[in-house]
Amino acid sequence: MPPRKIIIDTDPGQDDAVAILLALASADEIEVLGLTAVAGNVPLHLTARNARMVCELAGRPDIPVFAGCDRPLGRDLVTAEHVHGKTGLDGPDLPDPAMPLQDAHAVDFIVDTLRAEPPGTVTLCPLGPLTNIAMAFEKAPDIVNRVAEIVLMGGAYFEVGNITPAAEFNIYVDPQAARIVFKSGAKLTVMPLDVTHKALVTKPRNDAFRALGTPVGVAVAQMTDFFERFDKEKYGSAGAPLHDPCVTAYLIRPELFTGRHINVEIETQSELTMGMTVADWWRVSGRAPNAMFMGDIDADGFFTLLTERLARL
Repeated sequence: MPPRKIIIDTDPGQDDAVAILLALASADEIEVLGLTAVAGNVPLHLTARNARMVCELAGRPDIPVFAGCDRPLGRDLVTAEHVHGKTGLDGPDLPDPAMPLQDAHAVDFIVDTLRAEPPGTVTLCPLGPLTNIAMAFEKAPDIVNRVAEIVLMGGAYFEVGNITPAAEFNIYVDPQAARIVFKSGAKLTVMPLDVTHKALVTKPRNDAFRALGTPVGVAVAQMTDFFERFDKEKYGSAGAPLHDPCVTAYLIRPELFTGRHINVEIETQSELTMGMTVADWWRVSGRAPNAMFMGDIDADGFFTLLTERLARL
């Protein structure tokens, strides 16, 4: 089979960086058409910078990077420097990017690419707030039916929230955008906290990254060293969850994941539960399923894949 064409929509973020690196290391399965940056973990000027830094770390300055929306659709931007550091990629000492940002807006790139490629051949991979994707769907409704699949990291059910008691960060930052995407009718596969909190970078797993001895392996280990301090204290876990690489791993080895095709609605009215993913796991609502909502992961298989692929870069 030819490699799967994808657009990675991202707000790097150390775990975003690992997801991008995994995609770029997997050319047999994945063709990255471009990266679109969105405001999320840190403001847009930093996410656009970080996306280019990661491409250069992977030795892929040919990957086009586009800056997108700098704020959510209807709310003030909430960021996560308390997790990812002031740059969003604190940990490794990476040089400023030499490759340029593309002139076009990320939303226009998404629209133009979906119109140019044959229908059903481009997968969208959002790793941050869904602002760019929602804006593209609102601007060009004709592209929705051309999307092969949206595989996203966001939401939670059993694990509830990580930025509020009810909401996961990516959905909380722009719940209005998430609502548009979840109601779009596009094929959706969701990697919620229920899965990503089982993908923990324990010390042996991080030692394996560092033992690769390459700039990529060492940088990934340094990224994880930085952001795990927050998650280990917060959750009392043996390591930090690697959220976003679950999206890329699913494209390569879907058998690592199990879930249910269920209805998922996004709360946009109540400040108490704003951004909650109301996932009908037990199928009690009578609402039609709209998403494959993952519930479990083969964590050992995931880290074996990740380490093997990062060694290629």
